[in-house]
Amino acid sequence: MSSSSSSSPPLKTPASSIASQVRALAAGGFGGICAVLVGHPFDLVKVRLQTAERGVYSSAVDVLRKSVARDGLRRGLYAGVSAPLMGVTPMFAVSFWGYDLGKQIVTSTSPTPLLPLSIPQVSAAGFLSAIPMTAITAPFERVKVILQVQGQRPLPPGQKPRYSGAADVVRQLYRQGGLPSVFRGSAATLARDGPGSAAYFAAYEYCKRKLAPRDPLTGEPLAGLSLGAITTAGAAAGVAMWIPVFPVDTVKSRLQSAEAGAASSVSAVVRELYARGGIRAFFPGFAPALARAVPANAATFLGVELAHQAMNRAFGPV
Repeated sequence: MSSSSSSSPPLKTPASSIASQVRALAAGGFGGICAVLVGHPFDLVKVRLQTAERGVYSSAVDVLRKSVARDGLRRGLYAGVSAPLMGVTPMFAVSFWGYDLGKQIVTSTSPTPLLPLSIPQVSAAGFLSAIPMTAITAPFERVKVILQVQGQRPLPPGQKPRYSGAADVVRQLYRQGGLPSVFRGSAATLARDGPGSAAYFAAYEYCKRKLAPRDPLTGEPLAGLSLGAITTAGAAAGVAMWIPVFPVDTVKSRLQSAEAGAASSVSAVVRELYARGGIRAFFPGFAPALARAVPANAATFLGVELAHQAMNRAFGPV
C-alpha cells in the first residue's frame, strides 16, 4: 500500500506540487469523516467531563450511561455531530493540505532536498499545517462544544433547547457578538493545534519508518505499509498529539462553552480552573480523549492512505 500522505518526495514541478496538494486536500477530508464516525462518542464524553460542574458525572462511563438514558442511543452518543461532520471534512482537508504544503516549504529550505525529511523537519511541517486549519477548526469546535454542553443540561418539561442546531448556534453567536463571538477561543485552538500537529505528524512518520518492511539484503525500508502498520502508526500519532496539549484543550473547551459574562480570556480561565481543582482540573476527560485518539486517528490515517491509494490507481502517482 502506498503511503504518500507523509513520505517526503523529491523536488516537484509546479504542476505536480499542485496535484499533490489537491490530493492531500481530498484524502484529508475523507480521513476526517472516518475520524468523526469512529471518534465522536469519545469526544462527547471528553467535552462533557471538561465542562460539567463538579459532581454531575462520576466517570466517563457515567457520562455515557446518563446521556443514553436521557437521549437514546443515537442522540446520546452523537449529540452535536452535525457540526464536526460539516466542519471536519474541510478541517482535515486543510490540515493534510497544509501538511503537504509545509513539507514542500521545509524541503525547499533544506540543504538536502532530495533526501527524506528528518523527524524534526516533519514536525515543523506539521506545525505549519495548524495555521490555516485554525480558521476552520475554531468556529466549528465552538459550535460543537456549545451543542455538546447543551445536551448535558436537563430541561424542564415543555421547555425547548436554546439552540436548535449548528446553524442556529452560529446565528445566535453572531447576533450576540459578531465574528469575534463565533471565533472565540481561536488563540487557544492554535496554541493546542500547533504543537499538537507537530507531534501528530512526527509520531506518525516515525512509527511508519519503524514499521516499514525492509529489504533483507540491504536493510533499506521498502515502499508500502500494511493496513495494520498504518492503523498502529495512526493510533500512536493520536496519543502523541493529545499528551502534551490536553490542558490547553481543556482551557479551549471552557472558553468556547462559556456564557456571556463568564471568564473570557485564557488567563482568567486558567486561574478559575486552578482555583477549582489545582493541576487535576486541567485533565478532566483525559482518559476518554486517549481512548478516542487510538481508534479515531487509526481511522483517519487509514482513510487518508486508502484515498491516496485509490487516487494513485485512478490517476497515477504524483
